[in-house]
Amino acid sequence: MLILVRHGQSVANAAGLLSGRAPSPLTEHGRFQVAALSRVVGGAGRLISSPLGRARETAAALGLELPVEIDERWIEVDYGELEGEPVGAVPAEIWHHWRSDPHFRPPGGETVAEVGIRVRLACEELFAHAGAGARAESDVVVVSHVSPIKAAVAWALGVGDELASRLRLSTASVSSLTWAVDRPVLLSFNQTYPA
Repeated sequence: MLILVRHGQSVANAAGLLSGRAPSPLTEHGRFQVAALSRVVGGAGRLISSPLGRARETAAALGLELPVEIDERWIEVDYGELEGEPVGAVPAEIWHHWRSDPHFRPPGGETVAEVGIRVRLACEELFAHAGAGARAESDVVVVSHVSPIKAAVAWALGVGDELASRLRLSTASVSSLTWAVDRPVLLSFNQTYPA
């Protein structure tokens, strides 16, 4: 099973800012959220994280006693010039383009489709040994961000990246995927646990 964990609340999340690649440590509330998660993600055989500090901090705090493997493909979308902007300050026409076209590129940033390409490759590698009806050796926990987790869910459902604008993903949430005969299957999405 692939267990996808969104990092705990960060300073930028709490302030309502677009938080892509810029550093933004966990808040105290975010650390409490992660402590609650540590009770539900045990038993994994691998722990993978985005290279960003808030994801690495979350991965380390899960207490899985596993080495944290860094995989650049699970990094958050690059917001480009919009990085750090208040969500409410983004012009409506930009939100419209972003939500309706996965190939829309914010100035200096990355498209949702580009996130989808790199995440699909990561997912395919993780599930490579689970094909032909065989079971994966053990669960893999990936600590990442909202855009890559949505891309992984779109991959599992066999739909395009336009799905991203129709999903809401909370901080410190857990989503899980498994393999059924010849395809990935979504088991759960956006489960949260009281901090």
